Amino acid sequence: MLNVEGLEGLDQHAPVVMLNLMRFHEHSMDGDGSGWDAYLRYSAITVPMIKARGGTLLWTGEAKAVALGPHAGNEWDFVALVSYPSVTAFLDMMTSEAYEREADPHRVNGCAEHVIIATGEVYSKFKTS
Repeated sequence: MLNVEGLEGLDQHAPVVMLNLMRFHEHSMDGDGSGWDAYLRYSAITVPMIKARGGTLLWTGEAKAVALGPHAGNEWDFVALVSYPSVTAFLDMMTSEAYEREADPHRVNGCAEHVIIATGEVYSKFKTS
């Protein structure tokens, strides 16, 4: 569930990088392939929505192993870093009718769990703004 209240407490005009942690269903909940397949359908729809709001996909990768910390609850399949020019841009996308109608069903069908953490840059070799 989108934490609108928590996001509204952030500087709405500051750039934000969203850390996405995903665990996929073995089979898509709609019966159309695997959870990964459903996530790929979701990505094909959301990447243009992100770009239309001035955002960009910075990095994606497979989560291989927990290197430090508790293993329980931290078995992720996939990680993505997505940059948005502002918290407002992220909220605009996530609460849009198009996202809710066209994209989110694929995310729900594919992801057993999807956590998005809003981050504030302290140091980066990435140029995000």
